[in-house]
Amino acid sequence: MTDRRMLREGQDWATLTAGFRWQVPARFSIAEACCASWARADPGRLALIEISESGAVRHWTYEELDAGSNRLANAFAAQGIRRGDRVAVMLPQAPAVLITHFAAMKLGAVVLPLFTLFGADALQYRLSDAGACAVVTDAAGLAKLSELRDSLPDLREVYCIDPSEVRDLWAEIDAASDRFAPVPVGAEDPAVLIYTSGTTGAPKGVLHAHRFLLGHLPNIELSQGFFPKPGAVGWTPADWAWIGGLMDMAMPCLYYGVPLVCRRMPKFDPDEAFRLIRDHRVTNLFLPPTALKLMRAAKVPEGLSVRAVSSGGESLGAEMLDWGRRALGAPINEIYGQTECNLVICSSEGLFPTRPGTMGRAVPGAEVAVIDADGRELPDGEIGEIAVRRGHPVMFLEYLGKPEATAAKFTGDWMRTGDLGTRDGEGYFTYVARDDDIITSAGYRIGPSEIENCLTGHPDVVMAACVGVPDPVKGEAVKAFVVLRDGAAWDGLAPALIARVKERVSPHVAPRLIERRDGLPMTATGKIMRRELRGG
Repeated sequence: MTDRRMLREGQDWATLTAGFRWQVPARFSIAEACCASWARADPGRLALIEISESGAVRHWTYEELDAGSNRLANAFAAQGIRRGDRVAVMLPQAPAVLITHFAAMKLGAVVLPLFTLFGADALQYRLSDAGACAVVTDAAGLAKLSELRDSLPDLREVYCIDPSEVRDLWAEIDAASDRFAPVPVGAEDPAVLIYTSGTTGAPKGVLHAHRFLLGHLPNIELSQGFFPKPGAVGWTPADWAWIGGLMDMAMPCLYYGVPLVCRRMPKFDPDEAFRLIRDHRVTNLFLPPTALKLMRAAKVPEGLSVRAVSSGGESLGAEMLDWGRRALGAPINEIYGQTECNLVICSSEGLFPTRPGTMGRAVPGAEVAVIDADGRELPDGEIGEIAVRRGHPVMFLEYLGKPEATAAKFTGDWMRTGDLGTRDGEGYFTYVARDDDIITSAGYRIGPSEIENCLTGHPDVVMAACVGVPDPVKGEAVKAFVVLRDGAAWDGLAPALIARVKERVSPHVAPRLIERRDGLPMTATGKIMRRELRGG
């Protein structure tokens, strides 16, 4: 196989960005690039390290993934699943997830990843809105689906990896031929349908083309330390139903031929995570901020092999970045994107200086700006909406069935993210807040991230969230909610935290009130839902 990297280590930032050109072939298939091509070139190459709940390990080769997905594609085709159909997969990290993705894509169908944590209402909405014709799940998912079948007329087939009354996925795979001629697809053809987390209104189905895998790669290579290097092993605890888990680690590992660890914990356990990272010599990680915060409170074992960590979804502070260097022996590089247009900004320690509080710079091939309401670029330092210029291969095709919402996402050639931020004179972007998370107090526009980073920098604070609450004089006052580490004392901590923000950030953004909570409301992707706290 030829070297698939898009960027070359040893060049400076200016050279990397000035010399970069997208090369997206007319014909491109994620299943071909991440599975079948490796199976032909190096059949015995290690693709997946599956770790069961008991700790048992099974190795999967590219040949096994390819043959399994060929068999499942034949089984799907026998039930009438065709090009353009939506096939849902509702499973924790498991080989069946990847086999289903590749099987559907080989048919020209579209994969609909669904979180196992979704309840009946969330599932009914997404399956109905997508018009999914088939679902692959387990016994727990099947129990949820059983009460929904009558309300989902498009859902014809359900496959289960556990013994059940519906189609047995593994039996279907075993009974089918391992020879399958994939339906030819182009880079612009639909491949994956991922729903937004619903932080701003009802979830929307974000339809992505096969090319969107390629659009992730410059960021992956930079944020993972010029990934991949010899001996690389990747893992993320993030669910593969999230674009972060699927496209920030899982699919890129398979694309580059890097062994991917497969272990989804029912509940994230930082001690188990550290054991897994040590025992399987994981070098490259995507860790959401929530996981990092929990790991920071745990004991770090000796013998880690970590080279680089990427993290995105919530801003990290200087203390967290320093902890990563000291405890993990590797940089934590922040990444930025959203379901509609992922991984367009990153930090890359060693290539350019990391500036705590910023997300980094726009990656090669991405034109990112801060714009006003009319789509005009704002001067450096001014707060506006972060936007990405049309034409990036990672950008979505459309909101499924919502042409007006799709059109509203754009102003001219700019795709609006809904995130407020600034850019400085050296191209560093700083996230301020979601447009609806801004706190307006005494005429000041206050973003919660900087305050939250300051609060979580205190050794007793594991997580923090800030919102605006009504104030008769200032309009809004800042209120903080904090989750403490086990054993931390609450007495006297609130005033100390307020003083910390006054000293380290500014008196005008310091919380007026701080409330202790056992946990914070979060989306399935680990983002804090501040709107749920505004009434608290």
